[in-house]
Amino acid sequence: MKHKDGKPGSHPDKNSRAFPMAMMFVVLCGLSFYLGGIFCSERDKIEVKDVAKVVSSPKESSVAPLQIKSTAFPECSSDYQDYTPCTDPRRWKKYGNHRLTFMERHCPPVFERKECLVPPPEGYKPPITWPKSRDQCWYRNVPYDWINKQKSNQNWLRKEGEKFLFPGGGTMFPRGVGAYVDLMQDLIPEMKDGTIRTAIDTGCGVASWGGDLLDRGILTVSLAPRDNHEAQVQFALERGIPAILGIISTQRLPFPSNAFDMAHCSRCLIPWTEFGGIYLLEVHRILRPGGFWVLSGPPVNYENHWRGWNTTVEEQKSDYEKLQELLTSMCFKLYDKKDDIAVWQKASDNSCYSKLTYPDAYPPKCDDSLEPDSAWYTPFRPCVVVPSPRIKKSVMESIPKWPQRLHVTPERILDVHGGSASAFKHDDSKWKIRAKHYKKLLPALGSNKIRNVMDMNTVYGGFAAAVIDDPLWVMNVVSSYAANTLPVVFDRGLIGTFHDW
Repeated sequence: MKHKDGKPGSHPDKNSRAFPMAMMFVVLCGLSFYLGGIFCSERDKIEVKDVAKVVSSPKESSVAPLQIKSTAFPECSSDYQDYTPCTDPRRWKKYGNHRLTFMERHCPPVFERKECLVPPPEGYKPPITWPKSRDQCWYRNVPYDWINKQKSNQNWLRKEGEKFLFPGGGTMFPRGVGAYVDLMQDLIPEMKDGTIRTAIDTGCGVASWGGDLLDRGILTVSLAPRDNHEAQVQFALERGIPAILGIISTQRLPFPSNAFDMAHCSRCLIPWTEFGGIYLLEVHRILRPGGFWVLSGPPVNYENHWRGWNTTVEEQKSDYEKLQELLTSMCFKLYDKKDDIAVWQKASDNSCYSKLTYPDAYPPKCDDSLEPDSAWYTPFRPCVVVPSPRIKKSVMESIPKWPQRLHVTPERILDVHGGSASAFKHDDSKWKIRAKHYKKLLPALGSNKIRNVMDMNTVYGGFAAAVIDDPLWVMNVVSSYAANTLPVVFDRGLIGTFHDW
């Protein structure tokens, strides 16, 4: 060290510096405690003052209502009765048509966000209660004339008087959804014994398939976009059937990898073999090892239906062979096939995926940098997400059957920071007590008056587990920036989604 005049200076003694620093530390600590005490005491004064306004007499009840300052919001105009901010057709022209990108989630910037109350449709009535709601709903609650006119001949729904009726028909199940699922159960016996619990229906229409499966112990997420069919999932939610807006386009679906036990597509018109099979790669990602993919419609049973599909039998045969080849390259095998339904099963172990390491393999194996559970605004990648060999107890053959799996600690909880079997059991016990308290505050909870429930900040799905015997379903939401606990939710046999509030 040198002085300003350039002359060398002596190094200060370390001990001489330590004492002033220690004194300064003590002084700062004391000052912080003193200021904290002042702040807390002032805050207590404010709280007491507020309470004093509420409690006018000591003779009154000791439990007084909270004084909350009201905030008034204007009502949106009537043309916003079907407003969904992030899938708003008014903004579609801002986005490209490639692979229907405009139908994906595009949330408005701050300066375009509405701060008004979305009004119900004119003539809105309290929804019909479950289970009657599965088969009928008030027309004025979902006044969608386009889908009524276009799909009434396919037996999806029928308008009678003031109600929509849902006969359970569909393009690929003209004899009714019950007969369709009966055939499916003949092909997949695992649907009957609790092996299959969670499912996803892509291009769900009015969600009749998911509605039928509820009586069979299978919980389905019905997925459909906001398109020219209007908001189809609004029919599902009005009926009391789990549903979510979404489309397989360019971004991953908001679910973790290896989540669903079964995936289904009934003439959903998704071009599975185009763009390098990228849509099937997403189905592969979210499907549990050993899980089933079910397809009905083109090109299945092309021998009997090709005339009605405005094509040639040769073209449909070629499409089916391409589909089979693509599924085989992703380690799916044809499980069974009958009439209009074909079923493929995802490999249960990783031995098949070794071929993906070959230089000319397509699709290739995803590299380790691509997080398999990253699913919030994550673009598709043309590669296969290979399940981790560590999750041996999460494959279809190893996971406990429903309802036992609801209370068995999932193996993937160990991937969560601080996750353990004891933390899981504690969360379950806590929510059993909380759910009882909720029902005291809200007696309608547990009755058929409340059907659609969203847990906006779930951890392990404890609330959904606590009300599992009530006539309701719960969409478990995990924040995109919180700890990733959604795989645990799905391993329990519950459903959920990622979201960024």
